[in-house]
Formats: sequence, structure tokens, C-alpha cells
Amino acid sequence: MTDTSGPAPIRVLIADDQRVVREGLSMLVALIDDVEVIGVAGDGAEAVRLAEIHRPDVILMDLRMPDLDGIAATGLLRERLPLSRVLVLTTYADEDAIVPALRAGARGYLTKDASAEQIEAAIHAVHAGQTHLDPAVQERLVAAVIRSPDPAELAGPGTGGRETQESRETLEGRETREGRDARKPPDGLTAREAEVLALLASGLSNAEIGQRLYLSHATVKTHINRIFAKTGARDRAQAVRYAYQHGLTAPGE
Repeated sequence: MTDTSGPAPIRVLIADDQRVVREGLSMLVALIDDVEVIGVAGDGAEAVRLAEIHRPDVILMDLRMPDLDGIAATGLLRERLPLSRVLVLTTYADEDAIVPALRAGARGYLTKDASAEQIEAAIHAVHAGQTHLDPAVQERLVAAVIRSPDPAELAGPGTGGRETQESRETLEGRETREGRDARKPPDGLTAREAEVLALLASGLSNAEIGQRLYLSHATVKTHINRIFAKTGARDRAQAVRYAYQHGLTAPGE
């Protein structure tokens, strides 16, 4: 009798307009022990159609495809199949591709020079509900986040392009208070948690953070779990984004 008590395989759909890429990815992904390729698509429209039929767990999605591109397909899939998670796998790692794809609902983003091990790790991560970003993609995303916003954005919606004296005074007063309070961490973070978050954002591993701060591995892990809880981050990538958004980065970063 066959033992069927093990977990069901992760069901993956592959979408890419280049046949050689589709076939290569299909063979590569099929070699992963707990993953099953349930279909391939040559464009975004076919990807959406096949996904609605087969209900995959993860969709490996190219971006630049004819008829319906990967970003538009990702947006449709988020609306129609919220339990199917999109992992972008593309040649492009520029801000104009990364940001729209993530806004459309992609849970992961890899470039096509990713190794088999990186693709396997990303499939497992997005299937588990985590965000998985290629390091180069994460770097570009962080750079986009930390750019100075337009003054019209600072003025807020409904003000047009008008930056009022009140808004300038509010910003200046906030900066003065932040300087006076030695940049008190937001969202209830302790000074130590902010320090751990800054080192995490600089790319250090848990072990490296422990060495830098003379903390045990268990203590570092406890701090990071508390950081996730207080900031609402689900994984390290989101914690890094939070750190840059709130200026909680290590000096020189």
C-alpha cells in the first residue's frame, strides 16, 4: 500500500514567453523533491487561464511577455486566486519593473541568473507566505524607498502641489524633536532592538549581529522576533524595508 501521509507537493505553474526558458525551468523545478510542475504558459493571459483551471500554489512569472505582461497577470491573479502566490523570475532588475510587480501582488522576485538552489529556496519561501527578494533586487528596492519624497507628497493629498508654511514648520519641529529625543525608535522598539534592526538592515546574519553586540544567538533571535512583532514585518526583507523607511540604519549605510 502506498503511503500518502506525507505533505502534498508544492504545485508550480511556469509562465515565460521563451520556449527554451519554459522547458529549462520545467526540468529544473521538477527535480525539486517536494515540487510538482502542473503546467507551463507562454504569456500572461495563458498563465491566468491555466492558473484558474489548476489552482497552483506558486506561479513562476516572467514580466515581459506579449498580449498580457507578467505585471498585469499578477494583478489579475491576486484578485482571482489570492491563495496562488506569484514569484517573479525575469531578466530585469530595475526599479521600473520591481516596484510595479510588487505592487501588483508578487511575493518574490528573482533574476534569471539565480541558481537552482536560489529558485528552490524562493519557491519554498513564497509558498510559506514569506517575501523572497534577490539581494540585488532588495538593494534596488531599498534605494527607491530611501529617496527623498517630492514636496507635494509631503504636503499630503488634497493640497495640490502646495507646501504650506505650517507643513514646513511641522516637519522642522519634528526633526528638532527627533534630534532632542536622540531619535527615539518608533512603534515601541527599544534602543537595543533598533540597534539589532540596523545591523540586520546592513546585511549581517544573526551570528554576526551576536558577535558585534556580544549577544547569544538565542538573544539575537528573541530581539528579531520582537522586532517583527512590533513593526509588522513578516520576514527579514520587510524588516529591512522598515529600517530604511524609518532611518534605522547603521552609520555609513
